[in-house]
Amino acid sequence: MKLNKYIDHTKLGANVSKEAIDKLIDEAIQYDFKSVCVSPIWVSYAKEKLKGTDVLVCTVIGFPHGTHTKEVKAFETKDAINNGADEIDMVINISLLKQKQYSLLFDEIKAVVEAANKKLVKVIIETCYLTEEEIVTVSKICVEARADFVKTSTGFGTAGATFSNVKLMKDTVGDKANVKASGGVRTYEDAIKMIEAGATRIGTSNGVEIILKKENNKNDTNTTY
Repeated sequence: MKLNKYIDHTKLGANVSKEAIDKLIDEAIQYDFKSVCVSPIWVSYAKEKLKGTDVLVCTVIGFPHGTHTKEVKAFETKDAINNGADEIDMVINISLLKQKQYSLLFDEIKAVVEAANKKLVKVIIETCYLTEEEIVTVSKICVEARADFVKTSTGFGTAGATFSNVKLMKDTVGDKANVKASGGVRTYEDAIKMIEAGATRIGTSNGVEIILKKENNKNDTNTTY
């Protein structure tokens, strides 16, 4: 199992410099991560810098609060795809879920899936604000809307991924979707725990540290990954 290919190497925030993006991209190439996850303004730049590699470009939509209208999220998605994005991580409108406006929530996820035009879509549900029942409900809606992944967190909420929430999400979607664990996944042990819970993708800004710890453990016969 190639742990590096589980990792979306991530740099998001209000004050991210070109130098920080360059470093992110260089690390992603060096360690052959699955993708870099960057804000929409960096998509075309990252795509050009990653030309000739198999590292994908992932970006975020409706980030970080999910309070954009579905039309804006769809437009953001189309723009990102036009700029070279390979994968889309969208944030749901959490209030729709809380208010049990499930058809409207379905509509906005479906709008992004359609706007992505067959590019992979991950749906960020921000688990720290949800009950277990709400996690199950929104995970089922994501499957119905034909999203590829259900994702735990933006990393900007009150908490990130937990083993129990990742397992609950995977138990809910089964083989109809994948699960991305994101938020607070900082160590090799964290990453392995999330994979054991059912995650097939890890969103983290600590990808290098995770892989280096794996390398340090490579002679440990008890190490599976």
